[in-house]
Amino acid sequence: MRKVALIIGIISLVAMGIYLGRGSITVWIFGPTESRVTPGITANDLTDDDTDDTDGDRDIEIVAENLEIPWEVAFLPEGDILVTERPGRLVKIGTNRQVIEIEGVHHTGEGGLLGLALDPAFSQNHFIYLYLTGIDDGRLVNRVERYRLGNSAVTDRQVILDGIAGAAIHDGGRIEFGPDGYLYVTTGDAGSTNTAQDTASLNGKILRIGADGSIPADNPFGNAVFSFGHRNVQGLAWDTTGRLWATEHGPSGAGSGFDEVNLIEPGNNYGWPVIQGDETRDNMHEPVIQSGADDTWAPADAEIVGDRIFFTGLRGAALYSAEIDGQLLKNLRINFSGEWGRLRAVRLDPDGYLYLTTSNRDGRGQPRPGDDKLLRIHPRVFEE
Repeated sequence: MRKVALIIGIISLVAMGIYLGRGSITVWIFGPTESRVTPGITANDLTDDDTDDTDGDRDIEIVAENLEIPWEVAFLPEGDILVTERPGRLVKIGTNRQVIEIEGVHHTGEGGLLGLALDPAFSQNHFIYLYLTGIDDGRLVNRVERYRLGNSAVTDRQVILDGIAGAAIHDGGRIEFGPDGYLYVTTGDAGSTNTAQDTASLNGKILRIGADGSIPADNPFGNAVFSFGHRNVQGLAWDTTGRLWATEHGPSGAGSGFDEVNLIEPGNNYGWPVIQGDETRDNMHEPVIQSGADDTWAPADAEIVGDRIFFTGLRGAALYSAEIDGQLLKNLRINFSGEWGRLRAVRLDPDGYLYLTTSNRDGRGQPRPGDDKLLRIHPRVFEE
């Protein structure tokens, strides 16, 4: 009888999963890509009570306050920090704070001054690269521009990449130099979903170009497109074996959730807008993990430290972390949940400290005293 009861119980559970469709029970049984987040670190777990002290040895330090929608962070060789502010300012933070206005930036919605990258040979040429939204012939556009950074100004402007449609939503904006020396650029679908599946379009893609804007000979489609089928990639990071990982926003509004972390390979199609979540289709790649229908991370930046990936959450208001195990991500944790509000950038400095920016002044958050902030976290807090 016990055996019969056990069999009936299993059948009932499976039937319940089928009835509930893609609800939590079905995904738990059949959907290995959906994330199951467990609590991680909180500020109360840390050893120092005074997180505002900047004596260089605190677990958490506030490096800068009163920033306006900081989007990206980069570290200069002499120790200063560069931060882009979405309204169109490049801020240099060091002994003093310097502000450089970038001409031609049009800040609307999610567009404005976004990504920032230093040239691999920055110490010799002082080149920086910016991803920004502008207006051409009355239309919103996104482009990558290169400048030479001086002590208090930028000069020698050169457009490296254009032809990317802009919008008040889904503008991508992350730019990173990969281990291969090429510049990788994320673009959103700019609210036009079908562009993501069109490999002739630069929207809804991860792009790959030379530092001068040239097209690498081994790009899969003979243009700047490296991978396609993306809605709005916000973070890029390479692991210790040279593989590229990316964080991506899922649908918003009534169809919220299904945020993704993907393992990117050249020429692959990541499915937007045809598939989402754990759906599959021939020649389309499902995410390594996704948030499921009932949770929204709104993942922004990504950084990899050793065998662990970190990514920030805007709506999730947390720093997520997971262990990289081959092609899997395990032990997804939610750190500092709700403690600083919306989080945008996450960056690793040359000394191994993580830097975070808040994004509470972007029109979707609740600004707190001192927002927006640049935070510095000691790496020991993540040691187990």
